[in-house]
Amino acid sequence: MPRHGSVHPHVVPESRFGVWFISSEIWSEYVLRAALDDLERLIPHRVESYPTILDFGCGFGLSFQMLHHRFRPRQIVAIDCDRRMLAGAHLAAQEMQHSSEVLAASGIAIPLRNQSVDMIFCHQTLHHVVDQKAVLAEFYRVLKPGGLLLFAESTEPFITSWIIRLLFRHPKESQWKAAEYLAMIRNAGFTVTPMSVSYPYLWWSRKDFGLKEYLFGLPLRPQHAETLINLVAVRD
Repeated sequence: MPRHGSVHPHVVPESRFGVWFISSEIWSEYVLRAALDDLERLIPHRVESYPTILDFGCGFGLSFQMLHHRFRPRQIVAIDCDRRMLAGAHLAAQEMQHSSEVLAASGIAIPLRNQSVDMIFCHQTLHHVVDQKAVLAEFYRVLKPGGLLLFAESTEPFITSWIIRLLFRHPKESQWKAAEYLAMIRNAGFTVTPMSVSYPYLWWSRKDFGLKEYLFGLPLRPQHAETLINLVAVRD
């Protein structure tokens, strides 16, 4: 994942605050777990086990146990660009009782064979990458036919809000609205059905962090810019 300490020119390194936040319990419970809860229900023709999972942008490895519990892989291959996060990911992998491999790599050249992966988990990562189309092409290459891309991403209205621009770092030219991300993934060759797309409007993705709803009971606006997109894409 493109964060602080990255050695790859294709990504924008995260801020110091961002690196800390990605290791926090808030991230684990309200961002990561919430995304997996939503993605899991979007999977078409769910099977009991997905033998090989690629965790793209694994960070500190907080997702490893969650992925293992939900999808029963025999192997998790995790990649990230940030050396300090990779150290944490290696420790998380050592605690696992099944095969986990952690690699330093960007998404421009994923070090895996063609059609060798059953599932890719890409969570809050693509908006750090400059050449997103190249990454999606790599996803398509390494996934087996019928393999799944679990994709959870913040959209341009959220990424360009003042608080996010203040605290985090992202490539300005590579931020997209929800519909644009959906079109980009379909144009990369993936199939995404309407039943496999979700647009959460979680409290942390709103400009007021949900305070109006929490403190005053005010309803959400019926029309609002989508701040998040979750989807499950199938490799044809």
